[in-house]
Amino acid sequence: MIIGINPILRGFIKAAVTLFICVCITFMPLVTPVVAARTTMTGDFAKDTVAVSQSLQETIAIPNDDSGRSEAQKEAVVLITDYISRYRNRPQVNETVSYTTMQTALNSMAGQIKTFSNRPIPDKLKARLSKELSKAEELVLREE
Repeated sequence: MIIGINPILRGFIKAAVTLFICVCITFMPLVTPVVAARTTMTGDFAKDTVAVSQSLQETIAIPNDDSGRSEAQKEAVVLITDYISRYRNRPQVNETVSYTTMQTALNSMAGQIKTFSNRPIPDKLKARLSKELSKAEELVLREE
């Protein structure tokens, strides 16, 4: 009699464990808190472009021997990522000349900081970034 119950009990335990795992996988995402990432973008393309441009120009202007340069560059990369992720998939914005100009500058700056994080931004790149960021500001204000 015990031998006949053992396979039935084993099958019941397997089914119970499988059901428990399915319930956990299904309902676990519903009980965990969802925290949205904070963004510094307002959603107004012109204002955000001007604000990002000015913030990055301030970061570029930080002297190479300043102790806060590294932290400012990390914040700049976060700001760049936030800006690009906000406006990249918006056709009414990403087809404008101001956006493409801004994107060129942002890609150059982020690439430099991520690739050469322990080195200062070269003077030629600083000049080009400053020029492109100023141009993007002018274009976005003109397009408004």
